[in-house]
Amino acid sequence: MQTVTLAEAEPADILSRSATVDLLARLVAFDTTSDRSNLPLIQYIAAYLEGLGVPYRLSHDETGEKANLHAVIGQPGPGGLALSGHVDTVPVTGQTWSSDPFTLRAEGGRLYGRGSADMKGFVASMLAAVPDLQAARLARPVHLFISYDEEISCNGARRLIEDIALSGWKPDLCLVGEPSLLAPITGHKGRLALRVRVRGRAGHSSNPARGVNAVAAAAEAIAWISRDAARFAAHGPFVPGYEPPHSTCHVGQMHGGHAINIIPDEAWFEMEWRSVPGDDFFAELARFEAHVRQAIEPAMKAVDPASGFTFQVLNWIPGLALPEDHPLTDVVRQVTGRNQTGRVSYGTEAGLYQEAGIPAIVCGPGSIDQAHQGDEWIAETELSACDRFIRRMAERVCR
Repeated sequence: MQTVTLAEAEPADILSRSATVDLLARLVAFDTTSDRSNLPLIQYIAAYLEGLGVPYRLSHDETGEKANLHAVIGQPGPGGLALSGHVDTVPVTGQTWSSDPFTLRAEGGRLYGRGSADMKGFVASMLAAVPDLQAARLARPVHLFISYDEEISCNGARRLIEDIALSGWKPDLCLVGEPSLLAPITGHKGRLALRVRVRGRAGHSSNPARGVNAVAAAAEAIAWISRDAARFAAHGPFVPGYEPPHSTCHVGQMHGGHAINIIPDEAWFEMEWRSVPGDDFFAELARFEAHVRQAIEPAMKAVDPASGFTFQVLNWIPGLALPEDHPLTDVVRQVTGRNQTGRVSYGTEAGLYQEAGIPAIVCGPGSIDQAHQGDEWIAETELSACDRFIRRMAERVCR
């Protein structure tokens, strides 16, 4: 089977495949793992847009090391359709790759590289469409949203929404190109991630009553979370279309203690809720805190008043719930030829745009099953289909 390493190919060879693949090769070459700056990639995209005469705005995080880019094709201002994609990626550490994750590799109709599916493929398709969208002389603008930190907090989208309020460049509708095999996704669960710290009192393990065992207290709290997860599964509420069709909660990390013969004076764990429409994860957090205060802390504080729990919300994103009869749902169904819409349990930035008053839908190339793993890939046919999809969406919404 022939393998072509795109980053090492001559530019003419790359462009002969498609402008989208060419752009994807260049985007993948930037290591934009979420713990790193994305400025070199953003500067590359800005230069590309400047060469086409497309106006844009940048909005940075508090460190100045990461930036969103909001470009407008057509007359800058409100209205029209936004195409939204993030350019941060998950790490490659600990994963098995058949080749350099940051060199796009073509093999058997697939394009391998970190972010190829999630979601630099859609961003490449967005950028490749710019000349055609300019030539179409659309009546309403097409916005390009390119954001940071979707994989860890979605704070890039929050910052971009703040900048929209300043600029006045607010689109009417938003298409988030997360990988869905170009199926329209009208709903996703909300998510809240929480870190819980437990402070105990150290002592010799031969006399447990003289200390406060932070690990044991954490274990009591985790047991309650497990029971609550079973409650969700048994009693719902149930919302068809999600897998599973109910809210979930689980603990993903737990640490504590120093040695087997020392009563542990500290422990911590991290957990999350993923909520279907109708469930409120902040209300679930309040229930959890109330249980800890009433059922676990009193015995701890009877030994040491300074002991107890602290709760830190790490990040949260609202769910997405676009009505099935919304005009955006209808046009995406028509353009994709899909009569059915779907719902997913993973989160996206779409819920934040919806919350900001911009109706949003998820529909993008590639499969979520290929994301976040070694040898991440997207099919070339998916990118070609996305190229057609973006142009048809722009024509339908903005002409």
